[in-house]
Amino acid sequence: MTDNPRRTVVVTGGSRGIGRALCLAFAGPDTSLWFNYASAEDAARETERLVQSKGGSARGLKVDVRSEDDVKRFMKTVLDETGRIDVLVNNAGITRDGLVVRMKESDWDDVMDTNLKGAFLFSKLAARPMMQQHGGRIINITSMVGVTGNAGQANYASSKAGLIGLTKSLARELAPRNITVNAVAPGYIETDMTASFTDSTREHVLSMIPLGRAGSEDDVAAAVAFLASDSASYITGQVIHVSGGMYI
Repeated sequence: MTDNPRRTVVVTGGSRGIGRALCLAFAGPDTSLWFNYASAEDAARETERLVQSKGGSARGLKVDVRSEDDVKRFMKTVLDETGRIDVLVNNAGITRDGLVVRMKESDWDDVMDTNLKGAFLFSKLAARPMMQQHGGRIINITSMVGVTGNAGQANYASSKAGLIGLTKSLARELAPRNITVNAVAPGYIETDMTASFTDSTREHVLSMIPLGRAGSEDDVAAAVAFLASDSASYITGQVIHVSGGMYI
């Protein structure tokens, strides 16, 4: 174990999209950044390069967040290299949309295992060193649909609702050790996933947003960076909606 004075930040699903924006929000010479990716190695290397261009250091490793053994190996590597974990952002997530009456059991299991079980595994392993340090931040990326529900996304909405329950429970368990646990719930954010929306779908969604525009990946990253900062030291167990007023 090395004596590393820099803050250690772990982001799951950091190779692209919101995950990459999160990595860039933490990029800097005072941070040792670690992230996992599922399959997109080229994208992961690009995230590393972009973080380095901002004066930071980043290392992306291929990890199946559903596998306890994979997660254990990843976290052991981080701790062996840096000696600490200061911030964990559980961002990794997938969708397998479909109406419940047509949904395959495997589509339910894949989403729940990736989105919820993965966050449980990472949080469990990050909590131990944070408790020894008497401080840390865990931030879960949930979704507005985890509160509102959404037709055709019963598996996704359930996993994100579960993340809110996990957030609130962990916040109560870990508060005595000065560890805060919060969640950020994005609404309609411009990502590769939403780029496939038809014009009519996009117009319909925008009509429901009081601010009248879609959010950006940077909007989500800014909320996470705030919750990870010293300025948010008295905030725990909360869900911050980044939705332009779509959910109030």
